[in-house]
Amino acid sequence: MTAVADSTARPGGQEPLDVAVVRKDFPILERTVRDGHRLVYLDSGATSQRPRPVLDAERAFLETSNAAVHRGAHQLSEEATDAYESARARIAAFVGVDPDEVVFTKNATEGVNLVAYAMSNAATAGPEAHRFRVGPGDEIVVTELEHHANLVPWQQLCERTGATLRWFGVTDDGRIDLTGLDELVTERTKVVAFSHLSNVTGAVGPVAPIVARAREVGALTVLDACQSVPHMAVDFHALGVDFAVFSGHKMLGPSGVGVLYGRRELLAAMPPFISGGSMIEVVRMEGSTFAPPPQRFEAGVPMSSQAIGLAAAVDYLSALGMDRVAAHEHELAAAALAGLAEIDGVRIVGPTEMDDRGGVVSFVVDGIHAHDVGQVLDSVGVEVRVGHHCAWPLHRRLGVAATVRATFYVYNGMDDVRALLDAVREARRFFGLEVTSADGAGADRDGV
Repeated sequence: MTAVADSTARPGGQEPLDVAVVRKDFPILERTVRDGHRLVYLDSGATSQRPRPVLDAERAFLETSNAAVHRGAHQLSEEATDAYESARARIAAFVGVDPDEVVFTKNATEGVNLVAYAMSNAATAGPEAHRFRVGPGDEIVVTELEHHANLVPWQQLCERTGATLRWFGVTDDGRIDLTGLDELVTERTKVVAFSHLSNVTGAVGPVAPIVARAREVGALTVLDACQSVPHMAVDFHALGVDFAVFSGHKMLGPSGVGVLYGRRELLAAMPPFISGGSMIEVVRMEGSTFAPPPQRFEAGVPMSSQAIGLAAAVDYLSALGMDRVAAHEHELAAAALAGLAEIDGVRIVGPTEMDDRGGVVSFVVDGIHAHDVGQVLDSVGVEVRVGHHCAWPLHRRLGVAATVRATFYVYNGMDDVRALLDAVREARRFFGLEVTSADGAGADRDGV
């Protein structure tokens, strides 16, 4: 698949994505919705669509090599194991780490819980697990903009261990507020958990200063990379984080598979969370010993076909080029922000400029509940997310009950941005709000 447009190259010789070519790889985009409307899919931040190479990779594995991984001496098992471990290696390379630092999980939520519950189990583990022990007097630090998956597990860890939960606040434009960093992250801090890119505001998190301070005090860092890994070049080793999580279904891959990255020496010291088959070294009636990572954290029969599908998604994104993917989404988000700013009564929730920002665009329309906006958009084929997006505390902080969220990906183009803007105008008309020239009435339909 080649998806380079014939248009003028960007500065630095980078060719833009040819969206028309990319779209041909996604069968679902051929369908219509709501009485024949073109599908304008702007909900990839929740779940992305899958290209044919991903569907084909899963199907080929199931049709030719499906067997238990790491559990047989026959040919199919050998082929399945080789395919599974090849997938691990390709996914590891995609995020700049080594294969034995990649643990397959069912999703990012499980990855965060794996670390949090391992810390609960560390009290009875050996001396090598000292960095994971948490108790009264210790502190866990999060941020006010976290997805519930990177908040609730830490709340529960504190409840189980007697540790104290603390958090960074959020600026008015939806960024992590580092004011008081040194006072918040101290020698009492055991974990700092934060997002690389907000799933609501699109703001890119300040990874470097947080990681630097955590290292100074000996705290572990856990990065939610669900909204960054699918959309930009990410190297976990270069970022210096201790752990990171992401999910396959947000990056053109299957549901039911995610990744926990952990630094090799930390995984080696971390006690297991789920126990049973596959994660053991020796089992006796008196007790058991455990396999080295990553198998230690992959109890039971793994999600083999999903891992193969995720590796195919990584290959697909690598062929496109992650810098090109990021630049493409940057252009779409910038156009959406500019267009929404021209519609009366629309307020962006998050940064209004594209500096340190991704392709997540959340907004509210004065006088119309987000769910009602979403229904009008859906009626004309524009599919967005509405609600608090599993970030309830952030919405409270920003003074909104719910937002409309559009998220852009490789198969979206400027025609999708125009469709979004037209649908928002239609929502205002539907609910009887005045339509003025600022709403784009009579605007050039060839423009955004």
